[in-house]
Amino acid sequence: MKKMKRLVALALSVVMVLAMSVFAFAAEQTFTITAPATTHQYEIYQIFTGDLSGSTLSNVKWGQNGTGTTGSTVAEAVLTELANIDANSSDSDKLDIIKKYAKLDHDPVATISNGNTYTAAAGYYLIKDKDNSVSGLDSYTTYIVKVVGDVAITPKAAVPSFEKKIKDRNDTTGADNTYTDWQDSADYDIGDDVPFKLEGTVASNYADYKHYYFAFHDVEEQGLAFNNDAKVYVNGVEITSGYTVKTKTDGITDGCTFEVEFEDLKDIDGVGAGSKITVEYTSKLTDKANLGNQGNVNKAKLVFSNNPNSDQIGKPDKPGETPWDNVIVFTYQVVVNKRAESVDGDKLSGAEFTLEKELKDGSKKTITVVKSDDGTSFTFKGLDDGKYILTETKTPNEYNSIDPIEFTVKADHTITWDGTNRTGVLTSLTGNQEDGKITFAPKEDKSELVTNVVNKKGSTLPSTGGIGTTIFYVVGAILMVGAAVLLITKRRAEN
Repeated sequence: MKKMKRLVALALSVVMVLAMSVFAFAAEQTFTITAPATTHQYEIYQIFTGDLSGSTLSNVKWGQNGTGTTGSTVAEAVLTELANIDANSSDSDKLDIIKKYAKLDHDPVATISNGNTYTAAAGYYLIKDKDNSVSGLDSYTTYIVKVVGDVAITPKAAVPSFEKKIKDRNDTTGADNTYTDWQDSADYDIGDDVPFKLEGTVASNYADYKHYYFAFHDVEEQGLAFNNDAKVYVNGVEITSGYTVKTKTDGITDGCTFEVEFEDLKDIDGVGAGSKITVEYTSKLTDKANLGNQGNVNKAKLVFSNNPNSDQIGKPDKPGETPWDNVIVFTYQVVVNKRAESVDGDKLSGAEFTLEKELKDGSKKTITVVKSDDGTSFTFKGLDDGKYILTETKTPNEYNSIDPIEFTVKADHTITWDGTNRTGVLTSLTGNQEDGKITFAPKEDKSELVTNVVNKKGSTLPSTGGIGTTIFYVVGAILMVGAAVLLITKRRAEN
């Protein structure tokens, strides 16, 4: 009887051990996939499942998003192909093979974002940004493939940087082609060609892309006219092909003045992560330009590929875009009012003036004048800083001519600008008269300098041939008449 009890107890122990073993064998290995605390939405695709030991997956079965039947054994040839991927291959080349075995057009097993987690069975997973979920100055994370293990998703997103700049010069003190460094503001004469630069720096994950769209978009206000002379450089070396310059005549309909477009930057030799792609061009400052602190704004942005997982050539449906970057060009005018006798005197018509700008090489540039209807006010529009000579070429009748007047226009503007308050960039506008004959008064909006130029009336001086000579003639006539009367009287007396 005791032996029987012992056998029963032993049997129950074996059953319990076997039951526990069955439970342990049946228990599924689970791990956690965690999204970063960002707005990105990550889709999780289960390609394979299996038993995980370290980084090795055994007893491999097709997962819910694999191309085979879910739960069926994966053929050895498939596993061998994946295992034999060259470790030195680019991520893009590796993904070309891995994606063959994933059904990415099916629903993922989970979508997570902003620090949330997914409890995953042991297996082989592909993690990607949700399609059409990324826009603006952002890019998609390169596909992440992991043998799970706990996984904290680390974004592999990168975007290019962009800036727009302008150069300034003073053509009185600086020779031709002598400019400042690239900056955000400048002033020029109307009719001048203004130099601009667009520069994009290629994203650090450029190698993850098979094709890379890269396009500069530029918008000018009406006071600037693109000269269609864009030159393109890669890392400072000019290139002449591989891109297209488009203007409104080429069918641009997005409001841009022009665009420089690379359908696929990968076609350009020498481009890599961090490469500088630069466009330099000029635009003419026209007579439609704003005067003073409103300035004339030229803005630009960069449009680029932002999904390294896409095989699309050309502009993506939802590309990345940098914010607009703005620069500003100023110009001014001088108004000369003609006055009689004093600066507060009556308006005086009948004068003509020319205004010339003195250039570094000693030559002079004549500024176009607009005369008021009454001929008393002269406007010289579209000036920048520099030395000027005002000459009276015709003097009103009865007034004295003035000597040529030399003066200097000086403007101060901040050379860095965040692109927001355009009226705060130009800080001062002054006219410095070199000989003290005139005084300039700037308008509040710094659009013009106003001065009064005075002509003084000529003097009335003594002249010969006036009444003094006439008196002599009259006295002489009287004496002659008197002599004749005396002569006649004497003869009558003698008779």
